[in-house]
Amino acid sequence: MARKPSPLAQTRKICLALPETTEKEAWSRPTFRVRKKMFAMYMNNHHDDGRIAVWLNVPPGAQDLMVDADPKLFFVPPYMGPSGWVGVRLDRKPDWDGVADLIEESYRMVAPKRVLALLDGLEPG
Repeated sequence: MARKPSPLAQTRKICLALPETTEKEAWSRPTFRVRKKMFAMYMNNHHDDGRIAVWLNVPPGAQDLMVDADPKLFFVPPYMGPSGWVGVRLDRKPDWDGVADLIEESYRMVAPKRVLALLDGLEPG
């Protein structure tokens, strides 16, 4: 029986499939960036919180809606939460297609238009 990829491996696969994404270790954690702008941060038991999660940049107002809708899946992460980021638990058997959609949404918030054109299959410019 094949082993399921780890949450980090799944997160890495999703993030690095997006155009011009790089992985950079920061604060002893894997972070994912497009043109040096961070859109995702992987966390494993951050300050002994017991969570495996990815922290994502979300549109204004989305953080409250997400946490209120499903507080077992979403949470306000320390440090980044006041800037509107949301934590997505990966240790609760997440819907990986849904996680991929959220990661792409976070990526779209910081990626330049030329890079988004690559993602959308359009000619840049």
